[in-house]
Amino acid sequence: MFDSLSERLEGAFKTLKGESKLTELNIAQSVKEIRRALVAADVNYKIAKEFTDTVKDKALGQENVLNAVKPGQLMVKIVNDELVDLMGGTVTDIDIKGKPAVILIAGLQGSGKTTFSGKLAYHLKGNRRKSPLLVACDVYRPAAINQLSVIGEQINVPVYKEMDNQNPVEIALKGIAHAQAHGHDVVIVDTAGRLSIDEKMMEEISNVKEAIQPNETLFVVDAMTGQDAVNTAKSFNDRINYDGVVLTKLDGDTRGGAALSIKYTVGKPIKFVSMGEKMETLDVFHPDRMASRILGMGDIISFVEKAEMQFDEEKAKKLEKKIRKNKFDFNDFLEQIGQIRKMGDLKSLINMIPGMSKMTKNLDIDDSAFNKVEAIIFSMTPQERNHPELMNLSRKKRIAKGCGHSIEEVNLFLKQFDQMRKMMHKMSKMPGMGTGAPTGGSGKKLGGLAKRRARRKR
Repeated sequence: MFDSLSERLEGAFKTLKGESKLTELNIAQSVKEIRRALVAADVNYKIAKEFTDTVKDKALGQENVLNAVKPGQLMVKIVNDELVDLMGGTVTDIDIKGKPAVILIAGLQGSGKTTFSGKLAYHLKGNRRKSPLLVACDVYRPAAINQLSVIGEQINVPVYKEMDNQNPVEIALKGIAHAQAHGHDVVIVDTAGRLSIDEKMMEEISNVKEAIQPNETLFVVDAMTGQDAVNTAKSFNDRINYDGVVLTKLDGDTRGGAALSIKYTVGKPIKFVSMGEKMETLDVFHPDRMASRILGMGDIISFVEKAEMQFDEEKAKKLEKKIRKNKFDFNDFLEQIGQIRKMGDLKSLINMIPGMSKMTKNLDIDDSAFNKVEAIIFSMTPQERNHPELMNLSRKKRIAKGCGHSIEEVNLFLKQFDQMRKMMHKMSKMPGMGTGAPTGGSGKKLGGLAKRRARRKR
């Protein structure tokens, strides 16, 4: 995500390396490179020029101040502030007041609408303690209704559907009535994908919106389409006047143009960003955190928040006791892997940690990285999982045969596990050190900090 843009911006800041202060000449050179980086990221030239003109003016105003700050660092600060402002400045929440609140989902064909509808239901159910109902109003593609049904079953959220009804307005109204009768406090209406040039389909989505009067209308955009996505979002907004934008497929080859310029062009905030197919991979859009990621500074607050959502304090206390007694076993390790998986896409998580995006740039990291480890552990007996010290050659050979990996791979894993176990035990003895989990020990302070900062930004 934004790798190319991040590299180009880093190159722009390097033009100030070795300079003792900002001058009109080095500012102009750096700003020129920043403009090139934005245009290469598929940001409209007019927006890129206006952005860099503002950066230049602010940088020129800093020529004779803050001499203790390096010019490159000062320019990063200015660009960061302007990126935050360009992408909307602050977090914009969705309106889920009402009994029930109604959210209408619109978007282009293939933008990821149906998957997003499921992710939003999962998000509202888990993070906002809501009881959502999904309503299938894509009457043109039977597979879409089936897809929503499968997603609903996966996340344990009911789906209202009428296979024989071809009127999306009727289905939406009946779905809302069903939600009222069955105690659902949020209704998410998934509509058919459409093209902005298809007058019949545009008329249909307008009629659905007028009939159901949603609290919130969200327009789903494929982030990989760049500036085309921005243009399409504008034409849709002119027609249905939606409330916010959702950027999907941010885990793909995203140049960044849509995320950077859609708020400027359309005047509507980005409310959610989505990456991957997993239901957990939906994030509330934070302009400041996205700017930090673009500039290669990571997003540790989002990382901590994701960890906290999967964290059980009672389990952590038990785990800490086991680590202190050097009793951490393979079952504990499996549980930790499970928690990491629930947090979302592995590479995206790693890239939230400051400095890690450069280190993992050329590495193919995904959830399959855990598959070998899990296969090895699952090939152990319950006794072996509870007592790592039982491992001997005959047990290793049996495990290797059972998991389909070589004895060398099994030995390597066991060696790494032993080293990790010893290190965790050693660290647990240090003053002020807990399990390193998001709450408990020093992590508790970090988690609290994340929450306080998040509340202030909201």
